[in-house]
Amino acid sequence: MQKQMIEVIKDKAIFLVLAVMIIFFSLVTKTFLTLDNLFNVARQVSMLGIASIGMTFVILLGGIDLSTGSIITFVNIVTAYMMVKMDISMWPAILLTLMMCILIGLFNGFAVATFNMPALIVTFATQTIFAGVAYMISGGMPISGLPEEFAVIGQGYVGVVPIPVLIMIVAFVLGGVILNKTYFGRYFYALGGNEEAAKLSGIRVKAIKMLVFALSGLFGGIAGIVMLSRTNSGQATAGRGYEFDVITAVVLGGVSLSGGSGRMLNVVAGVLILGVLSNGMVLMNVSSYAQMVIKGIILLLAVGFDCVQKKGIEK
Repeated sequence: MQKQMIEVIKDKAIFLVLAVMIIFFSLVTKTFLTLDNLFNVARQVSMLGIASIGMTFVILLGGIDLSTGSIITFVNIVTAYMMVKMDISMWPAILLTLMMCILIGLFNGFAVATFNMPALIVTFATQTIFAGVAYMISGGMPISGLPEEFAVIGQGYVGVVPIPVLIMIVAFVLGGVILNKTYFGRYFYALGGNEEAAKLSGIRVKAIKMLVFALSGLFGGIAGIVMLSRTNSGQATAGRGYEFDVITAVVLGGVSLSGGSGRMLNVVAGVLILGVLSNGMVLMNVSSYAQMVIKGIILLLAVGFDCVQKKGIEK
């Protein structure tokens, strides 16, 4: 009975942490628990949540995708450039940009799967490349003057619910369906658990790796579209360092860095914890530098917990 209780506590620990943080910030700040602020938290984490879905798939394979931040920046600049400078309509510009993001992800997956290059190196290289491309296109200057209807994606509401929050919810549901209701979602776990065994069982390892990185590029692109719509201006620094927050949210959500273990629902909790923490610290007037330190400590603790848990399973 005690073992069962311990397992339940371990399994639900992320939600307990989230609940404790909400209670804490509710007690120390008067405005945290207001409806407006809660929707504000949800809106702020919407882009992080969308991008974290693709990162979850990659980490489940035991890989990493450092190009997420640059993909978001690339989307900001290219979509804005097409709509403002090339006078391309909103939806064609969005679709073209998302197709480019998928191709970036496919390139990452092809390099990793075909040449056995470390995902860390490949995605770091593409991170650098597309950050540079964004600067070359924009000249380092913001691109403004976007169509008014485009702002609805990031700033509009359906009733009282912000549209970015609805997009994030749909994205998380889609991510959960992919992981739990499709055969290739189960392959993600199989490859992360034991790639050689997965290969011997007939799984097309190269194709699955390329699919995973393509999905990571797609979800990063969607996050970039939402960010561009929210700010209403293409910025050459929009996604700088964003991959750090995405990786933190995914690892905090219990997805093992060694691959093969993790759940989408826990990633949702990890995303919300980061959102609640950032919002609460702002309301408490904690400096941005201190926030960076705290987020770094959280990532370190999450990775440390993952390593300890893995050693316990091996024993």
